[in-house]
This record gives sequence, structure tokens and C-alpha cells, in this order.
Amino acid sequence: MTATDPRPLTGEPVALDLLNTRWAVDGEPLDLFAGAAGLTRVQGLAVWLESTGLADRFRADAATLVHLLTAREALARAVADPADESARTLVDAVLEHGRIRATLTTEGPGERAEFADPTWGPAWTAARDYLDLLGSAPDRIRRCASETCVLHFFDVSRNGTRRWCSMAACGNRAKASRHYARTRER
Repeated sequence: MTATDPRPLTGEPVALDLLNTRWAVDGEPLDLFAGAAGLTRVQGLAVWLESTGLADRFRADAATLVHLLTAREALARAVADPADESARTLVDAVLEHGRIRATLTTEGPGERAEFADPTWGPAWTAARDYLDLLGSAPDRIRRCASETCVLHFFDVSRNGTRRWCSMAACGNRAKASRHYARTRER
């Protein structure tokens, strides 16, 4: 049985969910792959694979974790500065470890990811997901507007104006802070 995911935001697209394996609580940085919530690094990987639906296809082991950390760093740099050529080169280097094979299924045309080394599977999947996000709506890849939050999300709101990783957490704190500032001015 896999441990409970301790992260405050889950369920984002795989690329952003990988970035969200680092978060902060009361200014303290936490990392799912570095002992957060008392988990070992590989246990943290198992939690992440389970939460993203990748646990049935990939193993939680040290080699997979090393490759995933490589992908996380590449994606973090690419999301922070899409114009950074070195970040794009890092993402491309991760993508070199897999490919899409066209297939014909009973439902019609399909695709299947293939890897020479399966330990690159989760890292490649996250990098490929980032390409899909860029292809569909790059302007909707966002970092939480809270100065103390490091989480990322894909804005699926109708009008595309979501600012917070969560209204229950960061959004509510911002509203409370604005309210407090207004009442102090009076």
C-alpha cells in the first residue's frame, strides 16, 4: 500500500504535478522526493507515481527517481523562462529517451510510448505532457500568485483568470490580507 500524498495540490497535468513535488509550508521548503512527511526518496516517488496514475506502468526505484529529478529540473527551468534555450535543451535531452509509436487499435488509430530504458518512462511522460500543454494553451500554465507559494497549475477556468493554486489556501489568505489592510485603513 502506498502512503498518503502529503502535497497541498495534486491532480494537475503530469508535468506540473511533477513541479508540485516541491512546495512550502510556513516558509519551509518541502520535497516529496527528499523525505517530506517522513517518506524515503523512493517512497515519495511511489506516492507520486500512484497519484499521477503511472504506478501500474513504472517502478519506483532509484534509477527512475534520478531521471525524474532530471526532468523536474528541466521543466522547472522551462516553465520559469520559456525563452531559455538551455532549459529547452534540457527538456529535449529528457525527450530523447522515449518515442511515440503509432498503432492501430480496435477503436482506430492510437499511440504508444516506447522507451529503450523504462526507468526514463515517468520523466519522459512528464516532459511530453509539457509539450502537450504548450501545444494546447501555453498561456494557461501558471505559478500561484502568492509570493510565498511555489506551486504551479494549469488554468482550466472558463475565462482563464485563475490566479491561485487553491482558493481555499492561497486565494483565501490573499483575500483575508486585503480585507485586513482595508479595515486597518479605516
